[in-house]
Amino acid sequence: MLTIAGTAVVMDIASMRISNGWILCSLLSGFLYSISGKGPCFREFVFGTLIPAAVLGGLCWFRMLGAGDIKLLCSLGGIIGPESVWRCMGVSFFIGAVFSLLLLVLYGNPAERLWYLKSYIREYLRTGVRKPYYRKGSALENFHFTVPIFMSVMLYAGGIY
Repeated sequence: MLTIAGTAVVMDIASMRISNGWILCSLLSGFLYSISGKGPCFREFVFGTLIPAAVLGGLCWFRMLGAGDIKLLCSLGGIIGPESVWRCMGVSFFIGAVFSLLLLVLYGNPAERLWYLKSYIREYLRTGVRKPYYRKGSALENFHFTVPIFMSVMLYAGGIY
């Protein structure tokens, strides 16, 4: 799991995407682990894989979360099973929220970001057009969500949850 998440972080930082080949290999690893009898059963593999896609798909649809991040969580969910993938997602979002808050307090303007969110929602409701929520380029608020996912996996591997 650490290798899967750590490699995804490196790919994401280097190229702003996670290779679908890497995701496929990660899913295959989870599948083989499940049928080996050492990991979660096949049913848990399936549910662990589907939960992140079902729960986070809307964030991807509105381009608030990358598809690679969701596919990474799906592949991890296949390895750790449905119960643990819920925790992994929760811890990832908590760590991401702490990062966001720190970035907002240290480098941003909270009122401006709330205005940006309000404008985004208003524009979508008015036009029905989905645009990326993030700002183009390497703006500070566009941090790589693979980092909080990796930190969550480290906590899981360390037995914290």
